Amino acid sequence: MASDASPMVGVGVVVIQEGRMLLVERGRGVGTGLWAVPGGKVRYGERLTEAAIREVKEETGLEVVLGKVIWAGEALDPSLPPQHHVVIIDYTGRVVGGELAAGDDAARVEFVPIEDLRSRPLTPTMFDLLDKLGI
Repeated sequence: MASDASPMVGVGVVVIQEGRMLLVERGRGVGTGLWAVPGGKVRYGERLTEAAIREVKEETGLEVVLGKVIWAGEALDPSLPPQHHVVIIDYTGRVVGGELAAGDDAARVEFVPIEDLRSRPLTPTMFDLLDKLGI
């Protein structure tokens, strides 16, 4: 179903330390109650990397430095309005400061053991990311 609406651009950051991945539980909007890596929409005029760093800080309280692009994909659900077509770029990240605390639109934030990731209610794109990572 084509429309004149354009996809949004989103970014995420994959932080793994000591065998655990940083996840946030979405507290509102599309995907409420589902877990995903921290991330969100890129604002007009904002670079992808700036958006990724900002989103991690807003949602988790942590400061990160980014590594390479690790995954790219899209979230598209025809049952949702066209503005919910999101092209997603995920980076690797490493924590360099801050204190872990849920903020912005995150209900909870935690480092989840790698072996427990698939037992959480995850966003559909998280399953794609985990498949790409071989987790």
